[in-house]
Amino acid sequence: MSDASGLVLPKNYLLVVAAALVDRDGRLLVQQRPEGKPMAGLWEFPGGKVDAGETPEAALIRELDEELGIDVDHSCLAPACFASDTLGERHLLLLLYVCRKWGGVPEARHASALRWVRPVELHGLAMPPADKPLIGLLEALV
Repeated sequence: MSDASGLVLPKNYLLVVAAALVDRDGRLLVQQRPEGKPMAGLWEFPGGKVDAGETPEAALIRELDEELGIDVDHSCLAPACFASDTLGERHLLLLLYVCRKWGGVPEARHASALRWVRPVELHGLAMPPADKPLIGLLEALV
């Protein structure tokens, strides 16, 4: 797989982007994976797969519109960190961005529920393995 920068990833890699949406009170938005999806019931940061030929930022803007109905400008996405995890035969590379400004009110279009939480509360949520290493950084950033 190759992205717009020409980076070539092995075929078994899955490139995913996610956003740590931070509200004015310093809370983060997490969404619950719906029934019928892998890892159903777990809480995660909104985002999704990067399509072929798509930049990570373009993919995240698209995913946030599709999943939450919000409008995000490229300039409002700050790269924060990444996580790496094995998913069966594939390897997940998750790029996390912090976003503090968007248009619209997030709604659960593809999730069972949405929840605003303080960074420290993330430790008590059931989350996918790739999301857990991001919690400490978010506690420091927010």
